[in-house]
Amino acid sequence: MRKGLIKNIEDSTKADVFTDQNIRDYFSTDGSIFTQTPQAVVYPTSTNDVSQVVKILDQEARSKRKTVGITARGKGTDQSGGALGEGISLVFPAHMHHIKEVDKNLITVQPGVHYASLQRVLHSHGRFMPPYPSSINYCSIGGAIGTNACGEKTIKYGSTREYVKSLTVVLSNGEVITTKRINAVSLARKKQQQNLEGKIYREVDELLKTNHEIVKSAQPHTSKNAAGYNLWGVRGRYGSFDLTPMIVGSQGTLGIVTEAQLNVPIYNPHTTLLVGFFDDLDHMGAACRKLIKLDPSALEFVDKNLLDFLQKNHPSMIRGLIPAPTPKIVLLCEFDNHSSVVRQTKVHRAIRIMENYARSHRMSVKKEEQKELWRIRHSAAAVIWMNKGKQKALPIIEDGVVPLHKIKEFLEAAYKLLKKYNLDIAVWGHAGDANLHMQPFMDMSKATDRTKVLKLADEFYKMVIEFGGSTCGEHNDGLSRAPYLKQLYGEDVYNLFVQVKKIFDPHNIMNPGKKIGVTTDQTKKLLRHSYGMEHLYDHMPHN
Repeated sequence: MRKGLIKNIEDSTKADVFTDQNIRDYFSTDGSIFTQTPQAVVYPTSTNDVSQVVKILDQEARSKRKTVGITARGKGTDQSGGALGEGISLVFPAHMHHIKEVDKNLITVQPGVHYASLQRVLHSHGRFMPPYPSSINYCSIGGAIGTNACGEKTIKYGSTREYVKSLTVVLSNGEVITTKRINAVSLARKKQQQNLEGKIYREVDELLKTNHEIVKSAQPHTSKNAAGYNLWGVRGRYGSFDLTPMIVGSQGTLGIVTEAQLNVPIYNPHTTLLVGFFDDLDHMGAACRKLIKLDPSALEFVDKNLLDFLQKNHPSMIRGLIPAPTPKIVLLCEFDNHSSVVRQTKVHRAIRIMENYARSHRMSVKKEEQKELWRIRHSAAAVIWMNKGKQKALPIIEDGVVPLHKIKEFLEAAYKLLKKYNLDIAVWGHAGDANLHMQPFMDMSKATDRTKVLKLADEFYKMVIEFGGSTCGEHNDGLSRAPYLKQLYGEDVYNLFVQVKKIFDPHNIMNPGKKIGVTTDQTKKLLRHSYGMEHLYDHMPHN
């Protein structure tokens, strides 16, 4: 990177700018199995800082010099490689971590806000953000918006996209826009603007109109989906239009979010939790199909392999929670209805379902007891931190999602695939969404395991697509799943994604090499030779 470009950024912004090797190395990994070292790390202090940096990079690209990309980054929990880049790493939690306004059912935040801190503030106002991911204690809200994060409450409340009302976005030429749903009259005005924003509104609207039938028929028949760009939520009823659903989940490849206004519903701390212990996958699948009709606030599962691993390596985490012999599947079903009568009615029906299909079950209304029972599911996250010698649990095939009625067959196929590669099996996830998480233990220092990683991914995602599913339910494409987008959606829809990227980012500045135009040959060169999550420890200045 030219020294003059760095000096230009320093002179044009109030941001902290670093090119030190140790800092650049620190931001060369995220939660994924990939590595890319940025040429510089920038901690912006404002939307204006972000705009100025992007303008400088846009001018650099227009001057026919080497294009320098920019990658927005929160806390680096992204398991797809979406937070990595070889240009400028734009890190938000250092300075842009403020809650700007709280107003009844709306909250305005900067992208670097720590998700768990945000949730605590919302709880104090009797509100919450329902689609919090399992990484809530580490991740930022900006990262959650970038990936369209989901979590255990998504089965009832939906994904992050459904709670983002408005965004402040820096476009690829440095223009700052506000996205929200607008009516047909306002859309017509937007399309008359002679700037990049006007061009985006004109060309995206035309693209979606012209390809309406292709777009309509391409949406996966799954309860959640984070693959590609959201072409389905932009054009609304009566000619309304909103770029927000497309930008949420775009991983910074269309623009950089510097502020978000979120809808936050009323929080009910009073819940009832049922835990079912199953010895048969058919019975678990049948129970899920019946329980989902009761609209639970969570329907989660862990399998015997994960429980056996924990009992062997970290027994204190689940001591006293699992009956002997260890069940094949543990299912956690929660209800949070505000009406206690409605909640009790649903629980009674759920108990009858458990009695018909599970070996045994437990029910709890006490908060502390529920917290203990939830450890059965939340302990799955601990697998990431545990070693088996030089082997570590790797996020390779950890986000496939299929139609709910195929969950039993999906589980069986996943077991068969992992056994084929002689890998230790541990599966958990969102039973209500048929969204599986699995992280096989492998040693990235071995060339044989690095080769196996890519073969395993190819077979797994091919299997998911054959099941009529989506390659990612909540963790997004990044580098991991981007090579499978064309296979998932087909050539026509993939070409629409390419055109959307070109409309927003003609010089390929915004997080280049993610989501679009990614091949397994490219990702192979970016594989780490060791895996760890040390970057989650703080390494940033705070004001």
